[in-house]
Amino acid sequence: MKTVLHKPIPLFNFSLFLLLVFFTGCGDQQDKKENVTIPKDTVRGRANKNFLTDCRQLLKDAKHVDSILLTETEINMSSAEKGIAAFMDYAVYCHDDTLSPVYLIKCAQVARAVNKIPVAKEALEKCLQDYPRFNNRAAALFLLAQLYDETIYLNNEQKAKELYEQIISEHPKSDWAISAKGALQFIGKTDEEIMQALKAKAGSKK
Repeated sequence: MKTVLHKPIPLFNFSLFLLLVFFTGCGDQQDKKENVTIPKDTVRGRANKNFLTDCRQLLKDAKHVDSILLTETEINMSSAEKGIAAFMDYAVYCHDDTLSPVYLIKCAQVARAVNKIPVAKEALEKCLQDYPRFNNRAAALFLLAQLYDETIYLNNEQKAKELYEQIISEHPKSDWAISAKGALQFIGKTDEEIMQALKAKAGSKK
């Protein structure tokens, strides 16, 4: 089914959300990791290993690609792939930096926009696993739930339901909890049933 949500995030026109996550992510206290786990098939290979330890340069790369993506209104595969690589490079090799989980979410959004669903899933799971105190954890949970909710993506309604309920339980006062409650109303329903429910709701407000 195609889930209709209270707070939908367009596939590619997500500039406002990215800016929100960017600024609220700054300064957040993150968990320290002793070992760096590099996701398979998501990180660019580089010949110069010293470059990969230069977090200022990696962040500069990520910000540069991010600024390009924020100005685009249509999907550009080249920019998207550069964004996925730059965001993941920064998040993986600079995993103790406070913006690393932010760029994992950005990576997931871009990957979803270009239908690289395994990459999006991997980035979100890494964000949730490595940064349990990230202040936008609810956003990561919601995006992951959407992937499971959509038949064209991961198509697992039970898992989606569990994630939506987790958001409501762990972040009850957040906007994402409101969105999760809305999404739960439509799980298991066809597009036609969803449209009928929305029309009925709209009619009741008149």
